[in-house]
Amino acid sequence: MANQGDRNLSIIDPAAAKQIAAVPVGGITGHEVAASPDGRTAYVPIYGNSGVGRPGTDGSNMVVIDIPSRKVVGNVDFGHGVRPHCVIYVADRNVANRDATNRDVPNRDLLYVTTELDQTVTVVDPHTLRVVGSIPTTQPESHMLAISHDGRRGYTANVGPGTVSVLDMTARKTIAVIPISGATQRISISNDDSMVFTADQTKSRLAVIDTSTNRIKTWVSLPASGYGTAPTLDGRWLLAALPSISKVAVIDLGTLNVVRTIDVPRGPAEILMRPDSLVAYVSCPPDKQVAVIDLMQWKVQTLINAGEYADGLAWAGKSSAQSATHER
Repeated sequence: MANQGDRNLSIIDPAAAKQIAAVPVGGITGHEVAASPDGRTAYVPIYGNSGVGRPGTDGSNMVVIDIPSRKVVGNVDFGHGVRPHCVIYVADRNVANRDATNRDVPNRDLLYVTTELDQTVTVVDPHTLRVVGSIPTTQPESHMLAISHDGRRGYTANVGPGTVSVLDMTARKTIAVIPISGATQRISISNDDSMVFTADQTKSRLAVIDTSTNRIKTWVSLPASGYGTAPTLDGRWLLAALPSISKVAVIDLGTLNVVRTIDVPRGPAEILMRPDSLVAYVSCPPDKQVAVIDLMQWKVQTLINAGEYADGLAWAGKSSAQSATHER
């Protein structure tokens, strides 16, 4: 868990439901985190000391942490201030990618990092920690990223413009820009890759994008403004954080209606599904906690104390967490 206020990374034992270590990330704030599929390495982009679109420092690097030793072991230098934010690890097993000289490079794991000030997603080799390419989003404030399960399409939530950029991850280009609203936040994709979800920040509703047409399919009315979302691993439900009312909404993906809400601590932000499909973890930054939701009983099972303004989540284990790691 990335703790914005403490400027460190919490390592949490999910069985004991407690923080077991906190690793400093260098004195500037990181908001998000991804883990390697083997659960040994964490990647924390260092965003800066401000919110998206606001004045402040411009982070220019990503810290690499060895989880077993709980030490910083590497760094990715983006060369200038880019406000790197969301990072996704894609374990490439079947699809050839291209390196900076446009040659085919088969079977390469890649990290994709949103680099807001460059209006790009930067491509990093997680083994050499070198930048190997970039994908233009053509939009400012490309804050969050979702990637299809085959690794071919990416979708960025562009906060201030209120748009979603659709990216061809292989050709490394923008193929569409979808208007959403005056402002949007966070983004996720359904397990079958047919729908993308992003929260309208001007109204209490969630945009549902049809990935076959790259158009808004419909809107889901929410009890309050939404934020982070994540589908359950069986593909039946979508969980949506509702920060202003301290709840998580459960949306039936068959009917696209909210069927229940769950009380959580203040300001729920990000949602992570456990690989066994039984639990969802919800970061609640104002209360420095993670709510552990039992997905069979639809209630909070326990609360885990983390750091100051605990935000981004990733699962570090041999079973990949859907919101942190994709496998092609």
